[in-house]
Amino acid sequence: MQRILERRRWFFLQISGRRRIGKTALIQEALRGAGIARTLYVQIPDSDPAGVVAACNGYLETFGIDDRVTSLGELAQLIGRLTLDGYVVALDEFQYFHRKQLSDFCSLLQAEVDRLAARAAEVPGGLIVLGSLHAEMTAMLENRDAPLFNRTTDALELGHLDIASVLEILRTHADDEPWRLLFLWNLFEGVPKFYRDAYEQGVLDAERKPLLQSLFFSSSSPLRNEADNWFLRELRGRYDMVLQYLAKHPGCTNADIEAAMAALSGPGEMRQVGGYLKILSERYRMIERRLPIFAPPRARSGRYYIRDNFLRAWLSALQRPVSAVAFRPVDTLVDQAGARLADVEGYALEDLAGQLYEERSRLRIGDFPLSERIHGYWDRADVEIDLVAVNEDEQRIRFGTCKRNPERLPGALDALKRSADRFLNSHGRFNGWRSEYVAIAPDIGPDLRAELAAHDVIPQSLVDLIRGL
Repeated sequence: MQRILERRRWFFLQISGRRRIGKTALIQEALRGAGIARTLYVQIPDSDPAGVVAACNGYLETFGIDDRVTSLGELAQLIGRLTLDGYVVALDEFQYFHRKQLSDFCSLLQAEVDRLAARAAEVPGGLIVLGSLHAEMTAMLENRDAPLFNRTTDALELGHLDIASVLEILRTHADDEPWRLLFLWNLFEGVPKFYRDAYEQGVLDAERKPLLQSLFFSSSSPLRNEADNWFLRELRGRYDMVLQYLAKHPGCTNADIEAAMAALSGPGEMRQVGGYLKILSERYRMIERRLPIFAPPRARSGRYYIRDNFLRAWLSALQRPVSAVAFRPVDTLVDQAGARLADVEGYALEDLAGQLYEERSRLRIGDFPLSERIHGYWDRADVEIDLVAVNEDEQRIRFGTCKRNPERLPGALDALKRSADRFLNSHGRFNGWRSEYVAIAPDIGPDLRAELAAHDVIPQSLVDLIRGL
């Protein structure tokens, strides 16, 4: 970002990423680091042209700019003038210009962008557009028929903080005890805003119950309305029903979802499920369809998951207790939410372990360099493996089981080895490879480690997996 700003010539930068991931903070830090004082930030409202114009004029006044606009066309022209004068203009929630009533703005902006690009060396400023709806940003900036197609000079997509960064936050302001890491990662994943909220409330280092009460159940809780405001407010129709089902049944199939919707709303709802899944996946990127490792892209064995940990935790464990806070004792509701979150953490542990394997391999630490992205494996014959790791160079393949309760690991070993044998029988490419087995839990005591090792299974706790990160 700073390299882009330091060019001191025209740029048109697209920044994408989920809400609260830090897009605006990134711009603020980069502008400060590059010493750029002339800036204009506008958050585009989900409104009609008059609403957008009114909002823009408010931001112009706030930033001490004397100009005012009366139309979307004048706004586009103002952006051109300001960038020629050395301003960096940032338009947040840019995806709202994909709405039909605002779509003319993209054509109007195209004329200004083309004029500025033709004089790039003479233009000291630039334009940044930020968006959180991936499909709509793509439609405006990357589709061949779009007015702004091929106009951006740079693009950044912000993902979650990696686990090493989360650990740095915890080690600085709390501790990296494995249960705390799993609890917070299940809630916040790698969204920096949420960790900051917990820090500012003084509960980042607190036990589970006071943290939940402070962040979700008090009248001033910063995350009490987060999901409704930033995820669910744009949804209509049956989308919320699909999300609720996915939150409580992660890893369900298309047939499972159709049956659930038919049970709730009648058989006619089954015909609509494909459309709901497509929009939730492609437009909002709230869900994803995962395939077992080595499955072809069109395989029918796909399973659906909510992509975002916070949304999954909210829908499966927090939404109903929080909504009942005016009618029931808070202590009871917090306990209820905590118990439900513990159930969700079992699924989160599989994802956390897989990501830790990937990060360790990328940083060249640990005992298993990867040649394939971590995936689980399943098939229609009830073969189920939580984690399959492949090292092509050394011809090693590792099969893993993940349990939130470490005491359940010994009972899962026979099923793990049976499933691994059936996997190997159906994937001949691994003939002659070295097979390894691993049992993963947040914490594994010495007696349990010895028991697992006696069964030729490698014990790995989160303490083991975060070592060196």
